[in-house]
Amino acid sequence: MKQSPLLENMIEALRCLPGVGRKSAQRMAYYLLERDRTGGQKLANSLAQAMVDIQHCQQCKNFTENELCVVCANPRRDHSTVCIVESPADVIAIESSGVFSGVFFVLMGHLSPLDGIGPEELGLEILEKRLVSGDVQEIIMATGSTVEGEATAHFIRDMVEPYQIPVTRIAQGVPMGGELEYLDANTLARSITERRKLDF
Repeated sequence: MKQSPLLENMIEALRCLPGVGRKSAQRMAYYLLERDRTGGQKLANSLAQAMVDIQHCQQCKNFTENELCVVCANPRRDHSTVCIVESPADVIAIESSGVFSGVFFVLMGHLSPLDGIGPEELGLEILEKRLVSGDVQEIIMATGSTVEGEATAHFIRDMVEPYQIPVTRIAQGVPMGGELEYLDANTLARSITERRKLDF
């Protein structure tokens, strides 16, 4: 049975979300149209504004609508300690641990040659500018413990080596193959406080 073209477009648009197939998208669309048109309009307006106004922080690449994100703009943070993570969700996870007072650099992914993701796609030239400035005193590698996460950590460690800046890696509590955004705050707190140095 043919549906309204607008409804069909709405269902297809909702399918862009991860893990949302056609049936889930259809349920969402019907729910908004039948029971919550106000919520649907609010969602549409919020999405439209976010897609236009949210950009990347010029210093750490996290999401923000300003030149600098709230962490980078905070003078009380320790700007000499930079924690490198794969995604904005990892920033939220580490912040929830309450033990890290430094700043971040968000890769927005990890090295994956098969997917065409190299150093340029991760914005490592922005990180290198921070290293050249001489302000960074420690790099904490908090990439995932997947094969790609480990490869990314080693690549960045080699990049940092000429600057003689200590590179540590988050340690106990992060299981092999685990992703930071799914770990509890206590596990992450232990990982940050018990980080170890990466040997060159």
